[in-house]
Amino acid sequence: QVQLVESGGGLVQAGGSLRLSCAASGNIFSINTMAWYRQAPGKQREMVAAITNGGSTNYADSVKGRFTISRDRAKNTAYLHMNSLKPEDTAVYYCYARIKSGLGYLDYWGLGTQVTVSS
Repeated sequence: QVQLVESGGGLVQAGGSLRLSCAASGNIFSINTMAWYRQAPGKQREMVAAITNGGSTNYADSVKGRFTISRDRAKNTAYLHMNSLKPEDTAVYYCYARIKSGLGYLDYWGLGTQVTVSS
């Protein structure tokens, strides 16, 4: 049973920083892409940042220069370092990973962690 567990969300003032973590556990053979998505109330879920197994990264235009995604392969964990936070960054942040287990390659999602940025 593979699962993703996010942590690190919370309430922060505009201009502040947070670090989100996403730990994958279970019968994992390998992890391909890991990514962070977010969904604000009344809006569609959007990709925030992604990192491949090779370390290539991709960011939404709205977070470039402020957010950094990284991963620790030994710990099967991805991180999202968020700086210069803005009220419009308020959302539930979800971790995504494409994981190879005994069932083959499947897409997995965490339950989400709330990030609230006050003005």
